[in-house]
Amino acid sequence: MFTLLFKVLKIIRSKFHITSNLVAQNLVLRQQLLIMKRRNKRPKLKTIDRVFWILLSRFWKPWRKSLIIFKPETVISWHRKGFRLFWKHKSRSIGRPRVNSEIRDLIRKMARANPSWGAPRIHGELLRLGFEISERSVSKLMPRRPPNARLAQSWRTFLNNHAHK
Repeated sequence: MFTLLFKVLKIIRSKFHITSNLVAQNLVLRQQLLIMKRRNKRPKLKTIDRVFWILLSRFWKPWRKSLIIFKPETVISWHRKGFRLFWKHKSRSIGRPRVNSEIRDLIRKMARANPSWGAPRIHGELLRLGFEISERSVSKLMPRRPPNARLAQSWRTFLNNHAHK
């Protein structure tokens, strides 16, 4: 199959005289015969067959006239599909790396052990311990409290603790 592709590339390099046009047409018909000789009732096209036709459609003008086993629109749709896949691959978002699982566990442990601490306090403690992480990441990784959850200290306790000073 690859020899067929190399022959096509040789034909492309030539100046497309009448003989090279005839050779290209012969090559195209042979490739279609190879597909038809496969032992299935309905021959399945392999990726290399699709690539062959896509390359041929780009470099040989009368390729539509030599096509017998499928429609020219099929070849064009393969080309479009390949183009979409290429750009989908090129434009995928890479994103930031995930926060280490040890740091995630430490944030959750600190939040559970100190329910009155918020993200700024936990962030500060992590910085003191030598972990480089943003406060926003800490707030995203903290466990969510239910809206009616009480903090560790009530107002009465707070006032009692600070009234004597």
